[in-house]
Amino acid sequence: MKKITKFLALAALLLSTSCSDILDEQPRSFYTPEFFSTEEGIQGGLTSLYAHLRYIYGQGYYYNIMTTGTDEATYAQSADSNFKDADLSGVGNLTASTSRSDVLWGTAFSNINTCSGIIENATKAGMSASLIAEARFFRAFDYFKLVQTFGGVPLDMGAGELKFNTTPARTSVRNTVPEVYTKAIFPDLILAVQDLPETGRVTGGVTKTLARLYLSKAYLTYAWWLENPKNKPTYPEAGRQDPDGKTAAQYFQMAYDIAVEAIENPGPFGLAPTYYDAHVATNDRNNEILLYADHTQDSEFYNASSLSWSNGNAPENFSYWMINWNYQTLKIKDANGATFEPIGRDALQGYGRPWTRMAPTHEALATFTDKSMDSRFNVTFTTAYRANWDRAGKPDAVAYAANGIAVQSGDVILTFLGEEYDGEVAYPSDAGVSNVGAGVIAGRADFVIEPHAVSRVCYPGPWKISGHRTDTGTGLGSPNGASTRPYTINKFSELYFVAAEAAVKGATAKSGKSARELLNVIRARAGKWSFDVAANQSVELDYSDELVAATPQTITIDYILDERMREFYGEGARWFELVRTQTWQERAGSYTICGSAWNDKTPVTYNRSIEDYHYLRPIPQGQLDGMEMTEEEKAAYQNPSYQ
Repeated sequence: MKKITKFLALAALLLSTSCSDILDEQPRSFYTPEFFSTEEGIQGGLTSLYAHLRYIYGQGYYYNIMTTGTDEATYAQSADSNFKDADLSGVGNLTASTSRSDVLWGTAFSNINTCSGIIENATKAGMSASLIAEARFFRAFDYFKLVQTFGGVPLDMGAGELKFNTTPARTSVRNTVPEVYTKAIFPDLILAVQDLPETGRVTGGVTKTLARLYLSKAYLTYAWWLENPKNKPTYPEAGRQDPDGKTAAQYFQMAYDIAVEAIENPGPFGLAPTYYDAHVATNDRNNEILLYADHTQDSEFYNASSLSWSNGNAPENFSYWMINWNYQTLKIKDANGATFEPIGRDALQGYGRPWTRMAPTHEALATFTDKSMDSRFNVTFTTAYRANWDRAGKPDAVAYAANGIAVQSGDVILTFLGEEYDGEVAYPSDAGVSNVGAGVIAGRADFVIEPHAVSRVCYPGPWKISGHRTDTGTGLGSPNGASTRPYTINKFSELYFVAAEAAVKGATAKSGKSARELLNVIRARAGKWSFDVAANQSVELDYSDELVAATPQTITIDYILDERMREFYGEGARWFELVRTQTWQERAGSYTICGSAWNDKTPVTYNRSIEDYHYLRPIPQGQLDGMEMTEEEKAAYQNPSYQ
């Protein structure tokens, strides 16, 4: 496999307020068996396993391929082919050369090889089973991501299946999906669950709870693969039989049992008291977060990127830019009647750098069905954009916004309404009245945009996943830098969804942990408000009883997917959810949004051509080009219909 052993060990787990150790990083471009025979070598290899997360998570183009084209998002006004190709709506073409799943392929295999080097040599260096378990977890982690994305992938890097390889190989053979699960993913995760500690070795280190989450997710995903209810193709071709003779029903039960075991034995993890507490930047690395790709504002070296500027390259965390619209374009009039931009780019949560590459669909916003009691819409999106001209150095005390009403810095200038307004909203045809095409409600100083008017150029931006700096002082800080927040990969809350989905698929549930009861733990938490983001004020509200009462008595997969969107919207995993449940066409085959012009307020429904073969991403063209194989062999290596 081309360059399979090349690797750069950059920054990994970073400084935090925890008393746990941090990982000591030393850059290294190549690992050898001799290096892995020492304690220093094993420690360096382990550090690299955490560092590799940042080449996948926070990478904006990988974020795109996992989100654009699903029922969460479509391409936005400034999108290039990376995003239009992924949308599958006739504006681009997803091919082996254009699919940005190459980010995963190009990162995972070198990390898998490092894992194998650690596993083979750590015992010789006198390292503990718990340290080896970290490598086993990450090898399973990468193979699980790969098999979900591409189908069967190679277990042999050139030195034998699951063996550490030191000689770049120019040929490759793909294993089947059952082989990847039963030879690599399940055995490694079972040992990881057995040997990992409850509390991480270092801040953010992998744990028994995290391994249980991934084992339960792997069982769940494989069970769906075995069942194959809608007859989706797989590649390389393989019968839907488990080598060990287990049925899909057995794997659904195993997924449920492991997920519930993790819920009942959480170690230091658990649900944050409110959804806001789980996602506010000042509470990053809280005990709901099981795994993250770390960053810091304290050091450019440990952040692995500039703190002031970014061009959008891994290992930076620049994913949220993609779904952030150009809010700074909005203009109002100052006291002298001159137009100016009252909202500047700010390095605070909810603002940051806008790229306008992805936009939420109308259907995605409508999935948040109760925006007044369910806190998740309020925390997920920035819906109230406040003036910050004082932070930009403009001395004016007042300015004039909608209806010519006086406003001050800190006041709301633009609001995305959660529901259609029960009254008249005047959307001006003259761009000089509202240069972003926003509407006006009599007596209100803020411009407004109703849900039906959300467009490819003007839409609620991200709040929970956006960047945040605490070193901005009284100014706007450095909003053009990549996010220095950790990128959250997995949360404790996901265990409830895995168990609930397995129960819906037939797993026998324990008393008190039916699918409905599990989801109601999540929904009850969603009803508790400690802060209203749009109002920018602390609150003490509890609508838990109302949300629990509104949960359907019979839980379906479709309802779980709705609830997953409300809980995890914009976190970069939606494509896996739709592919696993084989619901991608049904849920994302069409979507509605207004156009790319500021004054376009006409919703249009677009159709996507999601074919069965799209349930696998193409093997990257760069991989094929680097292999010394015949054209026929390369064609056979590629997933069908991408050839």
